[in-house]
Amino acid sequence: MAYKVKGKIVVITGATPGIGRATAELFAENGAQVICIARRMAQDFYSIPADITDVSAVKNAVAEIKEKFGRIDVLINNAGMGISGAVEDTEISDAHAIFELNFFGALNMIKEVVPVMRECGGGTIVNISSVAAELAIPFQSFYSATKAALSSLSSALRGELAPFGIKVCAILPGDVKTDFTSSRRKNACDNPAYGDRVTRSVAVMEKDERNGLPPRAIARIAVKLASRKNPPVKVAGGRKYALFLFLNRILPARLVSYILAKMYA
Repeated sequence: MAYKVKGKIVVITGATPGIGRATAELFAENGAQVICIARRMAQDFYSIPADITDVSAVKNAVAEIKEKFGRIDVLINNAGMGISGAVEDTEISDAHAIFELNFFGALNMIKEVVPVMRECGGGTIVNISSVAAELAIPFQSFYSATKAALSSLSSALRGELAPFGIKVCAILPGDVKTDFTSSRRKNACDNPAYGDRVTRSVAVMEKDERNGLPPRAIARIAVKLASRKNPPVKVAGGRKYALFLFLNRILPARLVSYILAKMYA
C-alpha cells in the first residue's frame, strides 16, 4: 500500500529498535525524509543524538532540523519507558523519571516543533499513547498515568492547533513485541503485603507483549495517519484493542475495573 508521505520531513523520537525503528523504515520506504532523535544513533537514517527530557537538547535538535531541511511536516512522539510494581513501593524518583520521558519529553518536542509547523502552514503530530491510557493496569500504574496524560494532551492540543493547519492524534497500541518488555524498570522492593501478585501480574504482561503485534503494525497506523487530511483523534493499535476500548466505553466502570484486577492483580 502506498502512503501519501513522499517528500515529507518526518521527525521520530526514540527511533531505535521497536515501534520507532519500524515507523522510520516505513516512512522512508514511502519516500519521506526521516530524522531520528534518540539517545542512541539510529543506523541508516539522519540521526540527532539527544535526550528529549533535556529542553536545551531538544531546542538544538529542532533548530538543526529547521536549518538543514527548512520545515517539519510530521512529528512522531514515540520515545517512552515503563516501570512496574506497587504504587506504594515505587520510588518517587522513578515516578518522576517516567513522567519526564513519556509525557514531558513529548511536550518538549511539541513546544519546539509547533512554531516550525505553524510557520510552514501546518503539519501532523502523532503521539504514541497506549491502551493502558484508558484501561489502567494494576502494578503498571505510572505507565498508565503517563499515557493517559499524553492522550489528554493530544485531544486538547488538537483544538488549539486546528486553526494553524496542525493536526494532532494519538495511537493507543496494546501488546507489541519489542525490546520495551526487557527494558521495563521493575521495583526491587519485595513487599510481603502483596505476596506474589506483582510477580504474577508482570509475568502476564510480559507474556502478552512477547506474543503481541509486530512493531510494523503500529508503524502502518502512524504512516496512514500522517497521510490523512483529517485523521481521527485517537486510534487503537489493532482490531482486538479497538474492541477492548469499545467495551470499556459501554460497560460499567466497576465491571471493567474488576476484570482488569482479575487479569493483572
